[in-house]
Amino acid sequence: MDGFKATKPFFILCLLAVLLGFFPVIMLPPLLLAAIAGERPMIGAFVLPICVTALLAAAGFFSLRKRKLNLNAKDGFVLVFITWMAASLIGTIPFRAAGLGFFDSLFESTCTFATTGGTTISDIEALPRSLLLWRSIAHWFGGIGIVFVSVALMPILGIGGFQLIKAEAPGPEKEKITPKVTDTAKLLFLAYGALTLVLFILYLLGGMNWFDGICHAFTTMASGGASTKNSGIAAFNSPFIEGVTTVFMLLTGLNFTLYYRLLRGKINDILINSEARAYIAIFFVSALVVALTLLPVYDPATALRYAAYQSSSILSTTGTAIVDYESWPALTRMILLCLMFVGGCSGSTAGGIKVIRHVVLWKQMNNELRRIIHPNGVFNIRLNRRVGRKDVIYGVTAFFCAYMAIVAITTLVTAASGVDVFSSFSAALSVTGNIGTGFGAIGPFRNYGAFANHIKLLYSLVMIAGRLELWTVILLFHPSFWRR
Repeated sequence: MDGFKATKPFFILCLLAVLLGFFPVIMLPPLLLAAIAGERPMIGAFVLPICVTALLAAAGFFSLRKRKLNLNAKDGFVLVFITWMAASLIGTIPFRAAGLGFFDSLFESTCTFATTGGTTISDIEALPRSLLLWRSIAHWFGGIGIVFVSVALMPILGIGGFQLIKAEAPGPEKEKITPKVTDTAKLLFLAYGALTLVLFILYLLGGMNWFDGICHAFTTMASGGASTKNSGIAAFNSPFIEGVTTVFMLLTGLNFTLYYRLLRGKINDILINSEARAYIAIFFVSALVVALTLLPVYDPATALRYAAYQSSSILSTTGTAIVDYESWPALTRMILLCLMFVGGCSGSTAGGIKVIRHVVLWKQMNNELRRIIHPNGVFNIRLNRRVGRKDVIYGVTAFFCAYMAIVAITTLVTAASGVDVFSSFSAALSVTGNIGTGFGAIGPFRNYGAFANHIKLLYSLVMIAGRLELWTVILLFHPSFWRR
């Protein structure tokens, strides 16, 4: 037993090498495009990580294939964190080849895998097409989750994968929709891929070329929002494309297990889902109020079009813009700012606090009010028409406190670097929630290029923490985590 414990870090590193074996797969398309387009500097930028990660993955696979290694909770958290860190570092290579500095490249790479969609680049259209494709593919892969996809490989290695999903999947409760975790991963991947294909076809019907269509389909489905155009979706000046994007941004913010239930004909499970109902209600109410506040500025059709798009974009944490919303009335901007505190549903590609946590806190607040009126009463929260567990309430409360603490600390550090308070707060909220855009210095059609290098480094860590639901990263800095 002691010998096994002594070699466990080695096996964790081998497993990391196997998980990074996705790089040759997702880097191959941009490599082919770079070769066809004659983008010579980019060819080497893709060949190097492809060869290195392929060799490491092969070595890790053969080291583990005859071993039985069951991951505990600590192993899962550590492995997920170092996987995301390693992926972000490897992902800097193509950006470095395009002429970006290290900190800008790290920020860009982390934004892609964390599906934040922010950028430090002013002229996106000047980038090599292969880099734009890489940026989009990394967005898409980050959306479904590096570990969530790779976990399908675990049975081959004899390793249980649920600990990885527990550390990776967003939301207060992790749910297996099938008895086998690999089947769960495959079903969610198929739903994700099918929706991406449908969106790609709709973009083509809307007038996009194949390159713009596939890039925007990848980034929209990932709730990332990165574009091949400097002005994003607005560059196409198409109400049809904007409408399709609005709908799919909203769809990506829904729990993907609901699509599985829809295919199984379990429509009632969707109709009674507390989080989905709240999510849709928040969207419609916010879009309607925003549209009403915009009536003095635009005609009714344009007001509704802009309101629906921006509400869906912020709520789903896609973070794209088709208009400069900072020129809108103060009430309108305040509504959008409030949406930055919400986020999408658990089990979705969206970031943020998640709607289910707001539902739990709202129900618990009502229970506390009722308890004041009826001190001897017994009150429970009900989710999906079932009584919720007490530990979920405690977990949600702790998460909300941790989330606001991260936002506050990030705001303070950013402000200390000379950025104005409102821009610092907006940027902190944006990177923690993996939104990308915000207000002030990071408002629509602006970027993070002017921020200091140490701020970009901080933001990269915060984005990973936000993508991994905070706890995965926070636990690693807690002394008790490393005790036996």
